[in-house]
Amino acid sequence: MGDVSELFPLIVRMDEDGELVGDLGLVTKQDLVDVYREMRLLRAFDERAWNLQRQGVIGTYAPFKGQEAAQLGATKPLDDSDWLVPTYRDWAAGYVRGVPVTHGLFFSKGHPRVGDVPKSANVLPAQVVIGAQTLHGVGVAWAAKLKHERTATVVTFGDGSTSQGDFHEAMNFASVFSVPLIFFCENNQWAISVPIERQMRAKTIAQRALAYDMEGYRVDGNDYVAVYNLIAELAGRVRNGEGPFLVEAVTYRLGAHTTADDPSKYRVEAEEERWARRDPISRIEKFLLRESLIDEEQIQAVDVAAKAWVEEVLADFKAELSISSSVLFQSVYAEMPQSLANQFDQYMKRVKEVGA
Repeated sequence: MGDVSELFPLIVRMDEDGELVGDLGLVTKQDLVDVYREMRLLRAFDERAWNLQRQGVIGTYAPFKGQEAAQLGATKPLDDSDWLVPTYRDWAAGYVRGVPVTHGLFFSKGHPRVGDVPKSANVLPAQVVIGAQTLHGVGVAWAAKLKHERTATVVTFGDGSTSQGDFHEAMNFASVFSVPLIFFCENNQWAISVPIERQMRAKTIAQRALAYDMEGYRVDGNDYVAVYNLIAELAGRVRNGEGPFLVEAVTYRLGAHTTADDPSKYRVEAEEERWARRDPISRIEKFLLRESLIDEEQIQAVDVAAKAWVEEVLADFKAELSISSSVLFQSVYAEMPQSLANQFDQYMKRVKEVGA
């Protein structure tokens, strides 16, 4: 059998040295200055979240360090009316859509606040069941099609999700019903401790699109310029009735799978160093320095601003931690049924009795 992976060449516009190998396309130089600052803020938050878990402030947390270009590139081109259906590592993507990054901290604590997603964001709550959100994404996109809405939906997931049955059911359904959806796979090379080559025999994830008669693309997920331009094009096409599409963003998680994981048990140092040189933030920084769009003093200022912003985020998080236990009853239905209302009355009576 021929090598079908050749049909899916890696799309690159800016290499790891910050050199353009294509053009900026829809991305301006000022856009890169702004997104560089955002990435630095989000990286500072992500690293602080890791420390918070180690301090016992939050529970298990899944870091996105190294995947900033993929997440921002997949969401920045979207319109306000478009939808994002994320996985549990996509706090940077949610932030772009208007979901506070504090939700990443609430999520790790199992706090009810995480379900309070701003309606204007058009983002579903983060999904922790591997691959399940691919089905939800199809549902959102199909609903938009039935309602004749001109919107695009992006569903994000990791490479491990493509080994789940839900992914294949979602791909098939999306293809049969031609829903306006972009399947966006953040291929970070590892499904916890299982490398991509142990997950599948196919040389790319993108080529799986062939089985469902849809277009597939493979893009450098650490290249913000390439990801942004590709998603901007595909989002426009699905709004015009084309699609669905499958995008494989080739990236790498520079940290552990979660705070409960130790990658030193299964990854070699040479591999981590090789991917660290492809850091999505450093390549933009190299480009901006070369173009004299920032200087070392401004880089230091960004670092100071990032630390200050993280402190503000943590202050908001701590201020919102305390909630009434009644939210456990009030957040179940839009209108509380009588059976639940009776349980709530019994609960509140008991609370008064014990003086809680």
